[in-house]
Amino acid sequence: MGFNRSFSSEPREMHKAVCSECKKECEVPFKPTAGKPVFCRDCYAKKKPRRF
Repeated sequence: MGFNRSFSSEPREMHKAVCSECKKECEVPFKPTAGKPVFCRDCYAKKKPRRF
């Protein structure tokens, strides 16, 4: 019997946060933890190394 990793088609629960970089309000698919930075989609894309 294998491990079933099927992804649900249900929308993810989103949590409101403030981007640590640009200070804009955004929503993230995880509950923000105090003391850890949170980045909006745009700032995250700038920080993430590009793969080719």
